[in-house]
Amino acid sequence: MTILMEKPELVSQSDFQNHADESKELVLDGGFPVPKSLSGEGFLAPEINSFGNSFRDYNAESERQKSVEEFYKQQHVNQTYDFVQKMREEYSKLNRMEMSIWECCELLNEVVDDSDPDLDEPQIQHLLQSAEAVRKDYPNEDWLHLTALIHDLGKVLLLPKFGGLPQWAVVGDTFPLGCAFDEANIHHKYFKENPDYNNPSYNTKNGIYWDGCGLDNVTISWGHDDYMYLVAKENGTTLPSAGLFIIRYHSLYPLHTEEAYMQFLNDEDKENLKWLRIFNKSKVAVDVEKVKPYYLSLIEKYFPAKLKW
Repeated sequence: MTILMEKPELVSQSDFQNHADESKELVLDGGFPVPKSLSGEGFLAPEINSFGNSFRDYNAESERQKSVEEFYKQQHVNQTYDFVQKMREEYSKLNRMEMSIWECCELLNEVVDDSDPDLDEPQIQHLLQSAEAVRKDYPNEDWLHLTALIHDLGKVLLLPKFGGLPQWAVVGDTFPLGCAFDEANIHHKYFKENPDYNNPSYNTKNGIYWDGCGLDNVTISWGHDDYMYLVAKENGTTLPSAGLFIIRYHSLYPLHTEEAYMQFLNDEDKENLKWLRIFNKSKVAVDVEKVKPYYLSLIEKYFPAKLKW
């Protein structure tokens, strides 16, 4: 199925503890251990969203900010190339449960994301706020509205029925493995404790990859982005490639805000990146019941009634 889209008109801007003890491990259903948690070119992402609100303020001095930094320490130490391969192998089975997209939206209300200092509202509010912000700016791109709605559904990985993964294995900014950790990554200093840091196969700029190889060939740290991408793709969604790109890479902030790792992009990635960079959050409250019928119609258009998760 071919979906034709108008390209967005964008304005260019220049713009806790060390390793967990080996005895403290979380063993997934697949049998492998996870260290237990301690608790497009020239376009830059806007510093405010389409409703004029700022977001992702990691510099504010507060206890919440300290916990965010502790989160990133755990993430940077434990996310390795081998770990991601095991996660993808395990979760690509999609054998956890069957449910609809909207059922997953409601299920997500049980999730708390410790990595984002700005997400204090229920998750379904975050999903609908994101969707409505995009809908306001791009009213004719219904696939983009739905993409915004579902982009964070992979956070169900935090729930026991999905393996109860630690926060550092589900949320937060993502980054490539198998190559050097770019300094554009938040709290870069903690990568020095990652086992891959001194691996000669991985610690050069390109590592095991090559210029223009395409992001599909690059191993990105495991989390809700990649999981939801697997769910959507394997369940036969008819979302366009730009929608799948947004779902898979929306947390890859070093790329779409700092232009790190740009050498890996192929031509399709560069086009899709333009859509990702207009993807915003909003803090404006949404009446769930009022907008629900519209989003149910989009779910029916682009997804089967029930999906394997």
